[in-house]
Parts: sequence; C-alpha cells; structure tokens
Amino acid sequence: MDSGERVEVRLTGFGGQGVVLAGHIIGRACAIHAGKNATLIQSFGPEARGSACSATLAISDGPVLYPYITRPDVLVAMSSEGFEKYRDELAPEGILVYEQDLVHPTVREGQRAFGVPSTRIAESLGRAIVQNLVMVGFFGAVTGLVPVEALRQAVEHSVPAGTEKLNLAAFEKGFEYLGGAVDQPVPEVLLPSLGGAPA
Repeated sequence: MDSGERVEVRLTGFGGQGVVLAGHIIGRACAIHAGKNATLIQSFGPEARGSACSATLAISDGPVLYPYITRPDVLVAMSSEGFEKYRDELAPEGILVYEQDLVHPTVREGQRAFGVPSTRIAESLGRAIVQNLVMVGFFGAVTGLVPVEALRQAVEHSVPAGTEKLNLAAFEKGFEYLGGAVDQPVPEVLLPSLGGAPA
C-alpha cells in the first residue's frame, strides 16, 4: 500500500484520440507541477489506431509503491468501446468523465457522471485532434485533483512546439465547460484527498 492518500484514474478511448498524451499531461501536472507522485501505464489493442487503448494513473501524495490500478476512482471514457470495456472497474463512488456525443453511459447508484462534447468543442477550434486537451480541462474542473495552473504548465511542456496556443485554448474550453452546462452544476472538489479547489 502507498504511504499516502492514493487516487486511481483510467483513461480510455480509441487509438488516435490522444488518450496516452492526456494521461501523460495529468501525470506530469501531478508529479512535476503539483508536488505529488504519479505513475503512468499504457496499453493498446491489436492495432494502435482505431482500436481500444487505455492509460492508467496511480497518484499519491506519498511514494507510489504499486503502479497498477485495481478500482479506478475516475474513469475517463472517450469512446463507447472503451467505456463498455472498463465500466465495471469504476469504484462504487467513482466519477465517470465522458465524451457525451460518443458515450451514452449508465452508472450505478453512488457513482457520478459528467459529460462534455469534447470533439465538437475541438472542431469549433479548427482541429478535432485537440479533443483530448478539452477532456483534460474538463477532467480538471470536475475532479479538482490537481490545481488548474499545474495542468496548464503540463500542457505547455507536453505538446509539440508551436501548438501550445491551440492546445491551451482547447484545455481552457474544457475547463470552462462544466460551469456552462446547465444540467451539470459545478461540484465541490470531488477528490479532496489529493487536490485543492481548482485555482
């Protein structure tokens, strides 16, 4: 067992959606810019592009002694195939963050679900490929797991040179979406053990 509070996260989608980069950004934000510890593990289906892929994060305020996850506190689902594959893993009081145009979930009592049209938002910025950054921003707003400034810094240091402005714009759109969605009131910090309120 880790020597501190631990949060487990699984991100899933299909190859080409930037699932692993999204996981890398969240992990970097925690480990480098927010002073926590994080491990990232990635997996792919038989074909990289178009098949189901996944990235998992174990995040702790102490050393991460076991890098694999068992019951994720947060499931980020960017595709229906990924959601169906991993839905039963989500902890009983876990949080589902999902692409609302591609995933139509049902959750168990005690679980909470928050959807964002990340692909449409990315397309409105001119590049559908940045939908993963929209999702990272939305994840940050929903969970409060890591301060928003740490996520911004992680975005800037993780995306290809010359694309920082576009990727940060996508991130901000995702972060702001929660407050503008009339059916999704802004929650309290949902994972208070590691995060403070988003700043």
